[in-house]
Amino acid sequence: QVQLVESGGGLVQAGGSLRLSCTNSRRTSSNNGMGWFRLAPGKEREFVAALSWRGDTTYYADSVKGRFIISRDNAKNTLYLQMNSLKPEDTAVYYCAVNRYSSASSDSRDYQYWGQGTQVTVSS
Repeated sequence: QVQLVESGGGLVQAGGSLRLSCTNSRRTSSNNGMGWFRLAPGKEREFVAALSWRGDTTYYADSVKGRFIISRDNAKNTLYLQMNSLKPEDTAVYYCAVNRYSSASSDSRDYQYWGQGTQVTVSS
């Protein structure tokens, strides 16, 4: 069974940076697209970024484009999200997920496995 473990969340001031990591306990996602989503209090789950299994296709939500960078290291079974120029509205629990397919996707219905989430809090 796939087990995704996120890390790297925390409290940061506006304008700061964080790097989230998501490690897959089993080598089952190297041929799958992966993505990051987030859930803020009182809001619905929101797509953040996605990456194809080759890493040659990326998608970003408009709200994070130019500030966040998604990447992966298949040899380490790890997905990353570099978050720069953070804003208070980026505050949320961030989840990584494994796509059923090899492509990048912003549709949460395409994702088969989800991590437990890591809290990111941006203070103003």
